[in-house]
Amino acid sequence: MNTADLTMPNEQSLAQQAQADPAAFARLYDHYLRRVYNYMRYRLNDAQMADDLTAQVFHRAWEKRHNHDPEKAPFGAWLFGIARHVINDHYRRQKRFGWLSLEVLRERFSLNPPPEEAFIQSEMQTLVLQAVARLNEREREIVALKFGGNLNNVQIAELTGLTASNVGVILYRAMKQLKAALETQGVSK
Repeated sequence: MNTADLTMPNEQSLAQQAQADPAAFARLYDHYLRRVYNYMRYRLNDAQMADDLTAQVFHRAWEKRHNHDPEKAPFGAWLFGIARHVINDHYRRQKRFGWLSLEVLRERFSLNPPPEEAFIQSEMQTLVLQAVARLNEREREIVALKFGGNLNNVQIAELTGLTASNVGVILYRAMKQLKAALETQGVSK
């Protein structure tokens, strides 16, 4: 993963400006919107709910923008902390924990490949999502933060209260489980 993609070049000063300037906040919004939405999609099987919760994240961030201290944490880490609270609040209200259905991510991939490739890609996505569904809750959340939120291990550690090395171990083991599950399905690299 390219760590240059994780933050904006002038993010700290932009986050400070965003406390008073809506245009600065809008630039942060534009930069993080897709990543927050992807994180929500990994955690939910409902596109409309993912839209709603993503909007809640940015609404809370706007309302609490004065509480963010760029010296303590980058804006992205603070924002994903809010995203985790929003999704956990949602599940508490629902009295259940759900994860991504196998059909959900198919909407994300719309590069219009030829029909044969589209079929193979669809089958591969189904197998991968079935394998992800077999991971435990902590592993799924860390995988969602890593690949849906595009966060690095240090940022995930800050959000989850784990150490960065523990996050790395969990990711390593989860990827090993996913690889083994896919190999039993006849999928090889």
